Amino acid sequence: MKGFVNGYYRLANWVTQLAYFNMLWVLFSVAGLGILGFFPATAALFAVIRKWMLEEDIRVFQTFWKYVRKDFIKANILGYLVLAIGYILYIEFQILWSSGQTMYVLASFGVLALVFLYVIMLLFLFPIFSHFNLSMVNYLKWPLVIGIIHPILTVFIVLTLSVSYYVVFMTIPALLFFFGGSITAYFLTWGGFKTFSKYEKVEVETV
Repeated sequence: MKGFVNGYYRLANWVTQLAYFNMLWVLFSVAGLGILGFFPATAALFAVIRKWMLEEDIRVFQTFWKYVRKDFIKANILGYLVLAIGYILYIEFQILWSSGQTMYVLASFGVLALVFLYVIMLLFLFPIFSHFNLSMVNYLKWPLVIGIIHPILTVFIVLTLSVSYYVVFMTIPALLFFFGGSITAYFLTWGGFKTFSKYEKVEVETV
């Protein structure tokens, strides 16, 4: 019975912490009017979850605020750089696909291949950002390296997140507001931890 109570307490504490992380992510994103707040808040969310997974007992708000301030400029530069790449890929695909000419339509499938690589980069971008000190170019390179070298992990992450989002959206969509960001960050950070130890001595510096 005591073991059950302890297990229930740990589960309740885990759920509460994830809800708190998600609330801070939303609040700091809104505080920056979304435009300037979203990327630093997201970077801080991943950094806090990484620290929580390593240490468990942390001062959540103070730690979150520290990472928002520390990475405010860097996270915004990286975030908008990645956003610009995604926008260019979208526009390029639209232009090629809507042209109606066979050559351009075929070329649009090449753009789709780049979109596939772009999605892989997004999966590991913030886990890597929170774990390593890198240049902007390497923040774009290493997510691709890790995602491509570990295809089973990448496919597992994509399928798990896709199925989870679908089930929650079809049953209790309100849970996405309370846990969507933090659960996603926790799962992606967990996935990153499965590989990071192999790269900590390869031209990268751990945070």
